[in-house]
Amino acid sequence: MFNTYILKMKKINLILALFFCSLNVMSQPTLAGKKILVVYGGWEVHNPEFFAKKIVSWLEERKANVTLSKTTSSYTDENLMASLDLVIQHITMSKIDSIESEGLRKAIASGVGLAGCHGGLGDSFRNDTEYQYMIGGQFVNHPGGQVKYKVNISDKTDPITQGIDDFELITEQYYMHIDPMIRVLATTKFNGDHDEWIDGVQMPVVWKKPYGKGRVFYSSLGHSKDIFEIPEAWDLITRGIVWAVK
Repeated sequence: MFNTYILKMKKINLILALFFCSLNVMSQPTLAGKKILVVYGGWEVHNPEFFAKKIVSWLEERKANVTLSKTTSSYTDENLMASLDLVIQHITMSKIDSIESEGLRKAIASGVGLAGCHGGLGDSFRNDTEYQYMIGGQFVNHPGGQVKYKVNISDKTDPITQGIDDFELITEQYYMHIDPMIRVLATTKFNGDHDEWIDGVQMPVVWKKPYGKGRVFYSSLGHSKDIFEIPEAWDLITRGIVWAVK
């Protein structure tokens, strides 16, 4: 009798789990038909073409309508920018004209999403503080270069981070100037091995923020090709892209 009751309860729990799982899947935003501009270039060490091809392949698998560009002059095309749901940028240590910057910022403020990672979004245009204001942070250093450190998920309830545990990796640990209004999703702590005065400093690694009516997502992970093979790092980037879509 008792064993029969246990079996029935297990079946009920399984049915409930499948039901809530199906609700979660149904509620997930879709990229199908979304118009997405992927812009890449700048410092070759950050593998802009590799990133662009990898992310375009991922987007096309999800039936997104993707436009690929190697120039920030795309930001001056008002018709293109107005038609978009999302911009993904991967350009490091480059320069942007004021008209191009204004075109991008105007589109995001109007409701187009913006997403990217590492220097491709967080160290793109050192000459443009208006751009940095939109992103929510700017790279300034990576003490020690390639170091081993932990990424700590600070908000485990957000759809971008849900189900992702803290993880370790060996790569550049970005030290950034940060906008205090960003919504921090993951952090890292510096140990002071290379610069003793920053020992214990907690630094955002992943964040999201509004810019006008648009959504901005950023992850500081992505220095080298192997980072995109780390499941947690890749999931954070791709989930952030889905969240940022208009």
